[in-house]
Amino acid sequence: MGIKEEVFFEGGPHIGDLIINLLLGLTVICLPLTVGAVVRALWLRYRITDRRISVIGGWLGRDRSDVIYSEITKVVTVPRGLGAWGDMVVTLKDGSRLELRAIPRFRELYDYINEHLSTKAQQVSGSLGK
Repeated sequence: MGIKEEVFFEGGPHIGDLIINLLLGLTVICLPLTVGAVVRALWLRYRITDRRISVIGGWLGRDRSDVIYSEITKVVTVPRGLGAWGDMVVTLKDGSRLELRAIPRFRELYDYINEHLSTKAQQVSGSLGK
């Protein structure tokens, strides 16, 4: 039997990201953005618990990344969609980065994640859109 985890958030990207990009897709120049938003809407899922951040994505949702809070050195958020959703970049101890795009309730999720970080990581984390 595995360790019990309390799920704080489980879901996909914000629907506003898809809507905005579908509207932008009416112009030929924004078609790559539209395709990206559709792929995110179909196969990207986030799960944030009291122990880890999990991202399931990629083509047909075949890729999975799990990050435990002790491995995180910095979290940066960027509001998008007039602040209705945002992007989050999680930097790990080995220097790699995990990008979480179009997260709904990103401020609330950032606060929750920040509570679980080390004091040093909390001091360097924050928002670029303050």
